[in-house]
Order: sequence, then C-alpha cells, then structure tokens
Amino acid sequence: MTDLKKEISSTTYPGRGIIIGKSCDGKNAVIGYFIMGRSENSRNRIFTAEGKDLKTEAFDPSKLVDPSLIIYAPVRTLDGCTIVTNGDQTDTVKDFILEGKTFEDALRTRTFEPDAPNFTPRISGIVELSDGSFSYKLSILKSNEGRENSVLRYFYEYSQPVDGEGHFIHTYRCDGDPIPSFEGEPVSVNIEGDIDTFTNNVWDALNADNKVSLYTRFINLETGEFEDRIINKNK
Repeated sequence: MTDLKKEISSTTYPGRGIIIGKSCDGKNAVIGYFIMGRSENSRNRIFTAEGKDLKTEAFDPSKLVDPSLIIYAPVRTLDGCTIVTNGDQTDTVKDFILEGKTFEDALRTRTFEPDAPNFTPRISGIVELSDGSFSYKLSILKSNEGRENSVLRYFYEYSQPVDGEGHFIHTYRCDGDPIPSFEGEPVSVNIEGDIDTFTNNVWDALNADNKVSLYTRFINLETGEFEDRIINKNK
C-alpha cells in the first residue's frame, strides 16, 4: 500500500483524480475527486454543491472559452450509490443505472475525450451501499497509445473494501506535451483520519501551481448519511 500523500505529490500534474476507499475506523465509505489545470480556461473553475450532487462552474464567466470538457457534474447521488467521474459520463452512468443497467454498460458507450493530441482518459467510479457494507468500482477509458480511433476500456471491482485502504486513479501519468495517460492498475493507497484530515492531506499534496478544486465525501455505512467538503483555489 502506497502513502497517498506521497503518491499524489510524486508528479506535478496528475490531472484529474479519483480516490475511493474505506475509512480507517471502518465506519465510512470515502470518496475524493480533484481537478487541476495548466491553461487559463482549465484553471478558471470552482466546485459548487447542487443539492446532493456536485457541479463545476466558471469562476469568472467572462473568461470561459470552451465549456465542453470542463463544465459538467462530477458527482451524482442516487438511492444507495454515488457516482463520481471526470466528465459528462457521470450522467451517462446515472441514466443507465436508473434504467436498471450497469456502470460497465454505460461506459462501454463512451470513449476518451476528443482533445487531441492528449486524448485525456475518462476516469469514473461508483460506490454502492448494501446492508451496512459497500463495494466500489473504478474505470478508465483511454486511447491506445495515442491513437484517435482506438479506445481501451478497463474496469476494476473492489467488492470487499479494507479498513484504511483505498484506490487512486488519475488521468495523466505525469506532465508532458502531449500529456501521457495514466498507466497500470489503480494505486492501492492508505486512507487516514476523519473527513477533514483526509481532505487536507489530499489538498496539501497537490501541486500548488496546478491544483484547482477538491471534493470529498464520507458516507456512513450504517445510516447512509454523508458529509462533504469542497476546497476551491479560486475564492
């Protein structure tokens, strides 16, 4: 198991990242989602709560250039599950779940982002509660070695989460031009402390120049109730 803070800080630009796991006391499902940016358009964003969900907004609407890949709902909350993704595939997953289909069914209809030459991967996760316990899944849809017409779809299922352990997946392996996609399986990482400790650990580990916003959620496994935290660099 890798130290979460060390893993996040190992590169200046992991891009967008999802962390899902179980709190060290075994009482909560844990979710974290962060965004970063190098361009003015990417950095001109904030997270805003919308009921039980989360959305991205332009911090300064007058500077918004292209909203297509940066304005979306990263989190949707349904009965018994929370969906978190780095794009508008959140709503694809939500719609499929409401139709009685699966996380995998939804993402098999999607591909990586059309932002050549980076072809940013679409990363997604889902937490599903059941009788005081939970399971979670992660996915990455990415270009096959930078090919525009060849997608690779990977799915990872964690049916028996371990106290104090989670998994971390992000869009980019490191900074570059073009930016290389994430490689390998989601990284096994430690989950420490309560929601505020977890939130601060992630935020402090992100590169100070490139980090934009962070969202975290702790879901009580007994009651299904949750608490959220949002940090925006733009204030």
